[in-house]
Order: sequence, then structure tokens, then C-alpha cells
Amino acid sequence: MRTKIVVALLTDQQDFQVKQAEDARAAAARAGLEIEVVFAQGNAVLQVHQIFGYVYLPRERRPAAIVVESVAPDGLKSVAKSAAEMGISWILLSSHEPYLNALQKDFPALLISSATADDEEIGRIQARHFRALLRNKGSVLYIEGPALSVTSQIRRRTLDDGLRGSNVRIAKTLRADWTEAGAKHVVSSWVQLKLDPGLRPDLIAAQNDTMAVGAREALLVGRSEWVDIPMTGCDGLPNGGQELVKRGVLAATIVKPTTAGAGVALVARALRGGSLPPSPVILSPQSYPPVESLMEHTIKK
Repeated sequence: MRTKIVVALLTDQQDFQVKQAEDARAAAARAGLEIEVVFAQGNAVLQVHQIFGYVYLPRERRPAAIVVESVAPDGLKSVAKSAAEMGISWILLSSHEPYLNALQKDFPALLISSATADDEEIGRIQARHFRALLRNKGSVLYIEGPALSVTSQIRRRTLDDGLRGSNVRIAKTLRADWTEAGAKHVVSSWVQLKLDPGLRPDLIAAQNDTMAVGAREALLVGRSEWVDIPMTGCDGLPNGGQELVKRGVLAATIVKPTTAGAGVALVARALRGGSLPPSPVILSPQSYPPVESLMEHTIKK
């Protein structure tokens, strides 16, 4: 029986992705599985080449499963089918693309599944953060992920839904690549070009903590008078976003459960012949700190 798993992740330049790799390795160690982790450095073409390199190995060297977080939405549809044709199970992280349903029907003997955080709930929690911190009135500078990212799209949609009926508005949206350097670059460029000169947001928010840090670094240089503006993020790692909240750098974050460990655990259960949960496996995020404490804080100001 093959016991090797390949875990293909986005980048090793982002704290949450590094945590994904750590959790995947820990889950594999608990299950006694061999694991190899590769990073695509945000390059969709590189990710395709990386995975095909494992799919077309000689049969005795092929992995039992590939656990992957896709750089591009639907960008791995043909790769996933090729993997399944070679007898390799496929677990997608952080989204559940329609092509998985077709693969499940075509390859019923294989584990075809996904493990994802509830991005709809993440967007709703962000809306509650904004409404609580701004007392339902104010403007937001918002840094979100790439335009083609399904994760980014879902979070923005449910954020907008959650702000309806309030006087909180997204005054400016900037897009980055989920990394600190990417957010620092786009915010620096926006500041240097003196775009939206009349805007002074009441809140600065990002779709992850790393981009919030990058945005803050850019503002320290280009708009130092803005560094007292509250900031929020998402991911909420103990030594990342949660620590930033404790230090007062962020007003709030969202603890997003990692999915790579859950994906590896699915493979381990399948290899043992155990029963599997319905697909997709959806993991619940939580506000940090609780939204109620944010409301109490703003009332006392």
C-alpha cells in the first residue's frame, strides 16, 4: 500500500501557509505517513508543473494522494483528472470547486474531497467587526486577495451583505497577493500616487493578518498620521494575528482553522478504510476577540 502524500501549497512567504505545512506534517506523522510539501510561490503555472511531476512518476513511486491549495480558481481541473486516472486521490484545500463533484462520480473508488474554512462566515464576522468598531458608521480602506481568488470573492460578498443596513461603507478597495510584501507594495503605490486625496478611512481592514501588517508598514512610511486608525485582519494564528491583537497592532482578527492537517487526516482515514465525513469538510472560524467585547470597547470610548 502506498503511504506517501504530496501537499502542494501557495507560498512559504505567508505565515498561514507555513502553518498549513506544519499542520500537514504533524498530521502525517501521527498517521505514520510519508509526506512531501511543495510551494508554488504564487505561480499557477509552476504549481501545475509541480503536481504533474508527481502524477507521472512510475507507479511504485506515485503518491497515494495529493492535497492541494490551488493558486488559481479551477486552475487544476485537468491536473486533478489526470491524477485520478493514475489512481491518486485528490483533496482540495480552502475551496470546493465544481469539478470535484464530477470526479467523485467518475472515480468512486478514490478519495475525492475538499477541506475548507467557512469563508462565508469569515466575511460575516468581518462585517460584524466593522459595525462594532465603527458603531455602524464610517469608511473602510479594504485590502483583499487577488481578483480571481474564490476565497476573496466569497469573503467580500458576505462582507457586503453583512454591512447592508448600516452606514459603514468600503471607501477604497486594494488588491494584493495575500503576502506582507504584496500588500506593502500596493498600499505604498496608492499612497505615493496620491490617489483618493480626500479619503481618511475610519478603519483599515485586510482579508488576512499578513496583508494588514504590510499595509501598516506602508503607512508608517507614507502616511504616518494614519497609524492610529484601527486595523483588522484574518487568520488569527497564536503567534500572528492573536499576538498582534494583544499588542494593540490589530483591533481584531478572525481565527481561521487550517485545512491542510484536516486534508491529510482525510487521506489517513481513507487508507485505513475508515468512514469519511461528507464532502466538503467545512471548518468554522471564530472572532478574536469576541465581537461582544469590541462593542463594549467602542461604547466606552
